[in-house]
Amino acid sequence: IVEHDMSVVFGLADRISVLVYGHIIASGTPEEIRNSPKVKEAYLGEEAA
Repeated sequence: IVEHDMSVVFGLADRISVLVYGHIIASGTPEEIRNSPKVKEAYLGEEAA
């Protein structure tokens, strides 16, 4: 599925891929995605460690 509501995604999916401008920047479990510096930087404006 394609979904932008992350609470829905985290509730449904066992594995998640995150895209930015059509490129996968991270794939993994919901916990891995929550903790991904690349995802945080892309979507939350936080600097990746």
